[in-house]
Amino acid sequence: QVQLVESGGGMVQTGGSLRLSCAASGRTFSSYAMGWFRQVPGKEREFVATISSRSGGSTYYADSVKGRFTISRDNDKNTVYLRMNSLKPEDTAVYYCAADRSLLRLGVSPREYDYWGQGTQVTVSS
Repeated sequence: QVQLVESGGGMVQTGGSLRLSCAASGRTFSSYAMGWFRQVPGKEREFVATISSRSGGSTYYADSVKGRFTISRDNDKNTVYLRMNSLKPEDTAVYYCAADRSLLRLGVSPREYDYWGQGTQVTVSS
């Protein structure tokens, strides 16, 4: 069982930056692939980024955030991060982190993830 707690959300102007953090409980954090998703009211949860388990040597991003967002992990701190630069109003959403028990997958579907945090709101004003 893994518990995930996101933090770092807030309100920022267009072009600004934020760094989201997701702290995980448990001693097996490094064995999980981790992902970030986002959701706005009335829409399905949308894939943002994922990072592989262990050293996190592999990452994958949605086209809409590629080049602006960076996912990383610190296994010593049981934390995964999402650095968001050049933010746009369309990035406004609740951001969720998620953990995937699969060792080999970089999942892009919410169905591929086993554990979820409660979410943190990101609002980008124009």
